[in-house]
Amino acid sequence: MINEEFEQQWQQVCEQMQASVKDNLLAESLSQIEPSVCNDTLVLSVPSRFLYGWLSRKGYDVSLFNRLQSFLPHLKKSEVKLQEFHIASSDKANDCVGENQNALPVAGNAPSLVSQQTSLDEVRLNPQMTFDSFVVGPSNEFACAVAKKVTQVFDPTCNPVFFHSSVGLGKTHLMNAIAWKMQQTHPDKKVLYLTAEQFQHRYVQSCRNGYIQKAGEEPQTERFRELFRSADVLMIDDVQFFCSGNKQATQMEFFHTFNSLIEQGKQIVLSSDSSPLELKGMEERLKSRMAQGLIVDIYPTTYEMRIGILQTKAEQWGVQVPNDVIEFLADRITSNVRELEGALKRLLVNSELLHMDLNLATTQQILKDMLNLMPQEVSINDILKATCDYFMIKMADLKSDRRDRSVARPRQIAMFLAKELTTKSLPEIGAAFGRDHTTIMHAIRQIGNLINTDPSVAEHVRFLKRSFKC
Repeated sequence: MINEEFEQQWQQVCEQMQASVKDNLLAESLSQIEPSVCNDTLVLSVPSRFLYGWLSRKGYDVSLFNRLQSFLPHLKKSEVKLQEFHIASSDKANDCVGENQNALPVAGNAPSLVSQQTSLDEVRLNPQMTFDSFVVGPSNEFACAVAKKVTQVFDPTCNPVFFHSSVGLGKTHLMNAIAWKMQQTHPDKKVLYLTAEQFQHRYVQSCRNGYIQKAGEEPQTERFRELFRSADVLMIDDVQFFCSGNKQATQMEFFHTFNSLIEQGKQIVLSSDSSPLELKGMEERLKSRMAQGLIVDIYPTTYEMRIGILQTKAEQWGVQVPNDVIEFLADRITSNVRELEGALKRLLVNSELLHMDLNLATTQQILKDMLNLMPQEVSINDILKATCDYFMIKMADLKSDRRDRSVARPRQIAMFLAKELTTKSLPEIGAAFGRDHTTIMHAIRQIGNLINTDPSVAEHVRFLKRSFKC
């Protein structure tokens, strides 16, 4: 039961919470939470499934649940606990935690990113990042296929697997998806998934504890090594972290762990923002080991993929988003998926909390500051000039009928980039090159296929995109 005293205490908690949260939208949403107590458990109800999901996901970024829990001692009922969010309903007061069939997992209760056979529990799996929610397109089709293969059968040609891309293109999503699938299909296997930073933290902690171990106890460093070197699958995200600062000891420990697992025929999956050989500050022998397996590049999303991602997210969150709004976001926000999702979240929260209709006009109003920060649209002429400079050919040759490879391949790459980086139609692109739209379509398909099969073409495209900060 909620009495007047409890309500006053809860109001104080909310005020303190709102004062401590810098995110204005999050602070505003806290006022819509309704508390109730069931079996000595504090149950928090929110008025909509979207707000529930948004607050749950927000917990990953701002530690919402830890913040709330830190304020619970202010309540006189010390036995009251923060358990989970529930969707508000007419009988929510009678819904005890564990009995509500509509309750969804939240960040604080998500399964660990390791099998139950270990005690490594710092990282939590994101329940939104599964293969089912991963939108596949030309830029990540190969990466997704490799990720799925890792969960099905051990293949020495896929060991180690090294995913790399710019930020926000799906590396962590695929890593989560692999961990989820491995837990489902191989519950007997010991799967360890953590970030490089957490690997270092565990290693440093074991070294420090080793100095104060009690007589008769196993050395902490040996327990650390046993934990990691007995894994069936080791997954480490953001390995570029090993390159910053003075981390030679951590790199050496990872090197020996890496070798031990490879010798045992165990699977290793890594991710980074750069390919292994581009990791500055990494020991050469470790870079060589990581490069000996399958290196998988994830490329920037296409317009069609961005539309699919937005539609998938809207479906997950149970909201209706007008097609013209989705198309506008997909067209204007091309940098990475995280910014795309962040823009959609911002739209939905604003429209709900401020009671605004979600349409193209309100979208432009709500995202005005964000859109002003987006890079200016790349023109076809910019692409032509950059391509000529990169391949050291003349503009006249690029637009000519010459068919020798030294000119034809750069011309096709420029056509591909014109479709990827501009909003121009195929006929408009064709006019800029003096070709019809069917020639442009052929070039786009050709380069799209070569990106996944020819490393040199992939590198050309990647370099030119980076020159436009794409």
